[in-house]
Amino acid sequence: MPTPRHADPHPPTAISALGLRKSYGDKLVLDGIDLRIPAGSVFALLGPNGAGKTTVVNILSTLITADAGQAQVAGHDVNAAPHGVRGAIGVTGQFSAVDNLVTGEENMLLMADLHHLPRREGRRTTAELLERFDLVEAAKKPASTYSGGMKRRLDIAMTLVGAPRIIFLDEPTTGLDPRSRHTMWGIIRELVAGGVTVFLTTQYLDEADELADRIAVLSDGTIAAEGSPDELKRLVPGGHVRLRFTDPSAYQSAAVALRDAARDDAALSLQIPHDGGQRALRALLDRLDSAGVEADELSVHTPDLDDVFFALTGGAATGGSDHPQEEAR
Repeated sequence: MPTPRHADPHPPTAISALGLRKSYGDKLVLDGIDLRIPAGSVFALLGPNGAGKTTVVNILSTLITADAGQAQVAGHDVNAAPHGVRGAIGVTGQFSAVDNLVTGEENMLLMADLHHLPRREGRRTTAELLERFDLVEAAKKPASTYSGGMKRRLDIAMTLVGAPRIIFLDEPTTGLDPRSRHTMWGIIRELVAGGVTVFLTTQYLDEADELADRIAVLSDGTIAAEGSPDELKRLVPGGHVRLRFTDPSAYQSAAVALRDAARDDAALSLQIPHDGGQRALRALLDRLDSAGVEADELSVHTPDLDDVFFALTGGAATGGSDHPQEEAR
């Protein structure tokens, strides 16, 4: 029996890059970037201000050319066959492409014209996407009246008019309220469930953790680390269990039993290194039981993507532009 597609351990490659380099003047932005992104997955690129995230997107979407290196998108070389790349991708930047002077429906129809869709097919596609993105009631209203979340949904709907197989989402939820962000997450999951590959840059680490199959952290022009969210979290030490007590004598007894714990005498709390595993937690509780001590409060902390990001980038801020001229504004 053939292996099901979703179980394929080696799915087709949607995006690949080898040795990408790019400088703006005397500023080296990318210093040899390698990527391999499987089709039908979400890949998130994280990095501090000026790390090169937008430059990577611009190279892969044929908006700019790399100084060195090779890249293929949807099987097309970005330099030798840019038209093939453009025909397979959609790009939504952090700044909306929506025309505020016309209605949502007119924005969609304009995009259909740009893709040279026959009039009937353009109207059918527009109607389907407006319904899919819950914009039917607002379709006849000027886009200037839309909320930030509605404009973002319209922006992505416009991107989908050409039925792209790969979508670049550059900071798609910047400026959105929490409800709109979660709505956008649902849309991204639906796209991937339909076989679309999503290349995501984001300043929100929880967003990458929530959505991405694989994450790369870009720092000083190179990939500092790449892996699944769980793999990246295992790179960083710092997992621990925190025990708090209300009875000073119980606290002292626990401190004697757990000599490897870091003490906070003022807070009557102990912090014990811990890998987050069930077996290690059970062993810790057994040590407390043997000492005849019970903690009033127990909390487990495992490293999250914030810990990973700060460890790999030295605590630099996320977001922002990597183009020197834009940074100067």
